[in-house]
Amino acid sequence: MKSVRIGAGQGFWGDSPFPALDVVRSGNVKYLACDALAELTLAILQKARQKDPDKGYVEDLFFKLLLQPCRQKGVKILTNAGGINPHGAGRMVFELARSLGIKGLKIAVITGDDVLPKLAELREKGVDLSDMESGGDISTIKDRIVFANAYLGAKPMVEALEMGADVIITGRTSDPAQFLAPMVYELGWSWDDWDRLAAGILMGHLMECSAQSTGGNFSGDWWNIPDMERIGYPVAEVYENGDAVLTKPEGTGGRVDLRTVKEQMLYEVHDPTAYITPDVVADFTSPRLVVEGPDRVRITGMKGKPRPENLKVSIGYSDGWMGEGTLKYSWPNALKKARKAEEITRKQFAALGISFDEILFEYVGYNSLSGPLATGDGADLNEVGLRIAMRTSDKMTAARMPRLLPPLALNGPPTATGSGGMARPRELIGMWSALVPRDEVEKQVQISIREVG
Repeated sequence: MKSVRIGAGQGFWGDSPFPALDVVRSGNVKYLACDALAELTLAILQKARQKDPDKGYVEDLFFKLLLQPCRQKGVKILTNAGGINPHGAGRMVFELARSLGIKGLKIAVITGDDVLPKLAELREKGVDLSDMESGGDISTIKDRIVFANAYLGAKPMVEALEMGADVIITGRTSDPAQFLAPMVYELGWSWDDWDRLAAGILMGHLMECSAQSTGGNFSGDWWNIPDMERIGYPVAEVYENGDAVLTKPEGTGGRVDLRTVKEQMLYEVHDPTAYITPDVVADFTSPRLVVEGPDRVRITGMKGKPRPENLKVSIGYSDGWMGEGTLKYSWPNALKKARKAEEITRKQFAALGISFDEILFEYVGYNSLSGPLATGDGADLNEVGLRIAMRTSDKMTAARMPRLLPPLALNGPPTATGSGGMARPRELIGMWSALVPRDEVEKQVQISIREVG
């Protein structure tokens, strides 16, 4: 039966590229699929583009380390590292390939996910752009919107493969789309074969977060995961009928078993019976998982339902400024000292007329992760950090707040140290999610290919 091997190369911007090298060198893969984006990433990239219009794509060591080995092994790369400037990423890869002497490399850039110029038109057509979570009216933020990107599916990437692309760079796509595309292309799946498409989406979901299905970030017996310092990224053997095996490169660290796979299977899944993507609605309760051998889990019986008629759009908008500062206190009575410092700063804010839209006081070492679930009086804590974060409508107020903290080293409770009082204010990007008819997005998708001469 016909099959294809696909390797995972990246789970987020900043992920280690070295396990991806192992996938390319010893994973016997034909494709390296990489998920570099998140909503947070788009916000960061937007800030970069505001400073430099040529930026707005993911820049890290990935292509510098992987481009040459992939070319030597004949491995094609698919990535959404184009962020909000896919053409900028395409130019970067083109120049890198030319500097490395890689000739004949075909680089495809896929655009069309950017719907910012269409928002007014969509509203005129009666498209409901209310926030999916709050139900808010988009008119409340329309003058502050800085980007709007729809989630594309795998189809444009399949078309790019049909055009002979060796590297495919997209903007915002669904996370598993980079993995599904080579399956559809190699195995001849049709776009209405919902069960097989769902099987491909499941495999993409199991691989999109790099080592999370091979023992990384595992909440079970994580202390028994072998050789995490050289953990292996997942590799999928996918067959024509939709069956698949999840494994990793031989000789790498980590572990692939039912527990690591199932944990990633449910990661970021709201309704396991209806995992909605642009390509198919997958039923994650349908497949059968069986350990086939060491670090090999076979997955069969996946079911899917027709794709949705709407695509999700992530809209980013300017949402004020954040001022932030930290003071750290040592034992004894570290938590009492931090609480007293909070009391002092609250009174100073009131006396100075410092207003804010939102403020957070948290105690690092006590409740910064647990929040209201933190228990105990904290009397025996070795150290506590008081972190104050304030959201304001203007930059000057955000910059003013942290300056109140350094004087507390001498004017407040004893043993204060490590002040972050002069941290620079940061502009905040709010996120808004809406649905738009898929035809309105897909009709503007374009694929351009440039070959390195």
